[in-house]
Amino acid sequence: MLSSKEFIRLSLELHLFFARIMKEHSLFMQLSFTPRDKEYTDRANKLRMEFDRFLNDVVNISNKNISSRVIESGEIVTQYTKKAEEVTIFYTDVNIPTEITEKELKLTSGDNYRDNPKLELEVSKLNERAINLITAIIDFKTDVLGNVTSCKMFTLNYPLLIDHILREARLYLSFVKRLQSRDNIDIEKDIIGQELFWNRIMAEHSKFIRGLLDPTEEELFEIANAFGKEFDALNKAVIEAVERCMPIDEITAEIIVATKNIKEFNTQGTIGLLECKIKSIIIPLLGDHVLRETNHYLRILKMFNKAE
Repeated sequence: MLSSKEFIRLSLELHLFFARIMKEHSLFMQLSFTPRDKEYTDRANKLRMEFDRFLNDVVNISNKNISSRVIESGEIVTQYTKKAEEVTIFYTDVNIPTEITEKELKLTSGDNYRDNPKLELEVSKLNERAINLITAIIDFKTDVLGNVTSCKMFTLNYPLLIDHILREARLYLSFVKRLQSRDNIDIEKDIIGQELFWNRIMAEHSKFIRGLLDPTEEELFEIANAFGKEFDALNKAVIEAVERCMPIDEITAEIIVATKNIKEFNTQGTIGLLECKIKSIIIPLLGDHVLRETNHYLRILKMFNKAE
């Protein structure tokens, strides 16, 4: 059973990471539809704005109520997020509220904060809002994926990408429901589940990047392709270790090294996109988005490996 302050902290940290991810998923989908499917463009835009409002409300009560390790991880925002938003606004003319990012950059930790019944109730209400919002975006992504895979709709997003962001939304929803039941989310006890989920995400990120690069970017293509294969192999190693009832400590150490390496690749990729040094059809905010997810996974991995 979670204490009041742990309930508050874990809920806010979860939303600060995942609500931004969801609003960006909505943006990526909004930009992917053809003129024929304006109704879907409008639905994605509405979801994006709802997540904007939700994230803003979360940020407004998060100062001094979250841990320093989450702030320092770079999973909430990075030093590139605001610039990535500004360039994306320039390219798309979509009104992305960069003031939310500005507020997040100023967030401070409060590792020793006290119980606050009023704040606990406010967070509980936010969780209920989140459950409704995430359910809505899951339904939307499911609808789009079904249409795409049955050739009833064309989008500029790969079917695998739509499935990818659908899995992330389902994970977010499961965590919020557990928190709302005051069930402790002990990441450290779910090493295998977390590694299998996020290794797959890292592999798919690499494959998406590979496929969105200009054909002339052969060196970056090969690097992205290698990362995709590496994380696929690491996931296979985890599965084999589990089947043989063997410890996965050494595999986890390898995953940490691989995740640090792909973080550097994603960082340089984001910088390259912002400085117009990479030829691709990758929207700049997607580069920063992928980097933040990598930072999130790296923080989780460090929880597993006490030597880090």
